[in-house]
Amino acid sequence: HVQLVESGGGSVQAGGSLRLSCAASGYTYSTNCMGWFRQAPGKEREGVAAIDSDGRTNYLDSVKARFTISKDTAKNTLYLQMNDLKPEDTAIYFCAARSYACYLGSWRQVGTFAYWGQGTQVTVS
Repeated sequence: HVQLVESGGGSVQAGGSLRLSCAASGYTYSTNCMGWFRQAPGKEREGVAAIDSDGRTNYLDSVKARFTISKDTAKNTLYLQMNDLKPEDTAIYFCAARSYACYLGSWRQVGTFAYWGQGTQVTVS
């Protein structure tokens, strides 16, 4: 099993920045693809960004120029730097991981990820 714990959420004004962190523990060798998802009230959970073990990244079009996903392998920690935040970015953000690589496809599909964190709230006003 893999345990994921997010932190770094909060409330910011539009145009502001936040950095989310996700600490992974357990069988981290099975986290070849790690991603960030978000779920706004009344909406389905959607993939925001994902990163492969070799550093290749994928982004939702609406965040591509504003968000950056990265990871510190030595610390088993995933990050999401969010800049120029907009009210529509308001959601609960979840960290997720799966054993097969992001580049193999379907990185935006919730059902392809086996491990999830508890989520952290991001509110932009």
